[in-house]
Amino acid sequence: MSSTLKRLAGQTAIYGLSSILGRFLNYLLTPLHTGKEVFTVAQYGIITEMYSYVAFLVILLTYGMETAYFRYANKNKEKEVNVFTTVVRSVFTTSLLFISLAIVFRQSLADVMKYPNHSEYIVWFAIIVGMDALSSIPMARLRSLNMPLKFASVNLANVGVNIGLNLFFLAYCMPLYKSGNINWIVDTFYDPDIGVGYVFIANLVASLVKIALLLPWLVKLPGKFDNRLWQGMIVYALPLLIAGLAGIINETLDRILIKYLLFNQLGEEATMTQLGIYGACYKVSIIITLFIQAYRYAAEPFFFSQEKEKGSKNTYALIMNYFVIVCSTIFLGVMLFIDLIKHFIPNDQFWVGLKIVPVLLMANVCLGIYYNQSIWYKLSDKTKYGAFIAIGGALITICLNIILIPIYGYVGSAWVTLIVYASMVVSSYILGQKHYPIPYNVPKVLGYLTLSLLLYLGGVELQTTFPALHWVIAAFITLGFALALVFIEKKSKNNLLPQ
Repeated sequence: MSSTLKRLAGQTAIYGLSSILGRFLNYLLTPLHTGKEVFTVAQYGIITEMYSYVAFLVILLTYGMETAYFRYANKNKEKEVNVFTTVVRSVFTTSLLFISLAIVFRQSLADVMKYPNHSEYIVWFAIIVGMDALSSIPMARLRSLNMPLKFASVNLANVGVNIGLNLFFLAYCMPLYKSGNINWIVDTFYDPDIGVGYVFIANLVASLVKIALLLPWLVKLPGKFDNRLWQGMIVYALPLLIAGLAGIINETLDRILIKYLLFNQLGEEATMTQLGIYGACYKVSIIITLFIQAYRYAAEPFFFSQEKEKGSKNTYALIMNYFVIVCSTIFLGVMLFIDLIKHFIPNDQFWVGLKIVPVLLMANVCLGIYYNQSIWYKLSDKTKYGAFIAIGGALITICLNIILIPIYGYVGSAWVTLIVYASMVVSSYILGQKHYPIPYNVPKVLGYLTLSLLLYLGGVELQTTFPALHWVIAAFITLGFALALVFIEKKSKNNLLPQ
């Protein structure tokens, strides 16, 4: 492996300390939230729905300016401080406006979302989303300036506060209250009527702590607001915003549509139960997403910095091979160990949805491949194509979900997710080869994915035939697959990277 690949791997590992570890620690809250003694399946559906809105709104409030910062900071390194200041002031203004409007219209919004008695949810999430959007810019600067330890410390502080408060309210106060052993702490800080709201309160406090830690980067801005620069960044970022909104429709709209398409058909309780099952099983598939997020934090600035290096396109192609190896190995490992992993969701009422996990895992593999490919339109300043691809995916998402959810419920949503991401990979590849050709080894990538699927099916058959060797078979197939593919890459005669 070349020195550039080793550097990317090292940066991915460091950023992973905060992104993978941070999200993984938050991910570990799933057993708490899905426990029989904490929330019902339907109540977990509320959590699933509300965080679907968050994902959409964060994209809206950052409106592509994070990527625009990377692009303009690298193109105008001597003006990086002005780029940063311009972006911060822009995002701060829009975030403040959003929070203000949400507070003013909180009851109307709560009525539309069918939570008429919980308008406080609107206020809490408006602040969460606004603060997260603003904090994303100084966090991007930490990545650009190659300060992964500072980046990690801020992220882990945010995660620590969120987890700590979840444990305090749900693992300490709630059990004591239900058992009748109420002390002054529980009496002061716990109100059973808040219920799932404590998950949101914990998130709110954590977001405020994060923004407080970043205040030194926000209060004393090093440069000045450049209106001409801002206009250029908006033009660059607008297609990214459209692509981001369309992309988040692909990622989260199904969880919103499940509620509104099934509410009249099944009733509130049954609908929120379906949403809760889907949300919990989606958490299992997010194991791949945890790796993808850490990888993207390091890869995006790395790809921009490598643009003018000799053999950069060959570097991108080889990175894709290793990326697919990792994702395919995760897919294989999760599915062969699913009988163990399912206990991550302690309430067996959720397990009926495990049949969608392989579909969602492969969908997330496709999404990761698409993220890798997307560098072509960012480097060639043809971001409009990213918007076209995402919009196409969004249209497919909306149409197929409207058709399939009333018939198949959340199972239909899972298959729509895979269809959409696979179609985005194909369209991105075709357009990329025309406008910014990267020599991806398509047969090899498809071969790795196909092999992982075949080994999964064969492994399940072997596990059924030899139940006493269930875990040995799973470990042998997973490790053997990963090691064999890495060996193939190292011995590949197509490695044209400069040494």
